[in-house]
Amino acid sequence: MPDAPRVLIVDDHPLFRDALETALECAFPSGAEATHASNLSGALDILRSNPVDLILLDLNLGDCAEFEGLTTLLAAEPGCPIVVVSATETPKAFQMAGALGAAGYLPKSMSLEDLSAALATTLDGGTWFPKTNGTHLPASPAAERIASLTPAQRRVLAGLSAGLLNKQIAHEMDISVATVKAHMTAIFRKLGANNRTQALLIYQEDTSVGSASNA
Repeated sequence: MPDAPRVLIVDDHPLFRDALETALECAFPSGAEATHASNLSGALDILRSNPVDLILLDLNLGDCAEFEGLTTLLAAEPGCPIVVVSATETPKAFQMAGALGAAGYLPKSMSLEDLSAALATTLDGGTWFPKTNGTHLPASPAAERIASLTPAQRRVLAGLSAGLLNKQIAHEMDISVATVKAHMTAIFRKLGANNRTQALLIYQEDTSVGSASNA
């Protein structure tokens, strides 16, 4: 971890982006390098040329909703910890994020002091999730199946969800169409799906938090 950690803040609310940057300054008085993106596509563009040490991700953005952004970024940046920062504050959402592979979940109602402590924890390689008063909700079958996919398989599935053709996914991932098809076969087997439509239905079930409030 460099002395000045590089953090990508993905949030479409400028005031909260500023609040997160302030929390970073409190957590790392010697300096932290923050980059901003207001949507998922902007975040992906930044990551193609600027590696970061941590991604802070709002759940609901203009071009994605609920856990779609998390699964897409986990597939695109498998080695980078991603922390959800959201106004959605339910045990189901906390546990879904953890099941999918998030490094933490920070409710937007947290105090500046608690945000700073949580950011320091995650940047140090730890995890941070809210306490749920002993309540434990098992991860949904869809979440467990999605979590079993490899990063490359998740990226292929995210491409399918975005409506991309096999050759477009192959171009984005710099692999052959045959490799994309091989990934799809593995995806169908792991998800228990017979075709693209069934796989996408399982993916959509996984990325939905149901009645949770908007981030």
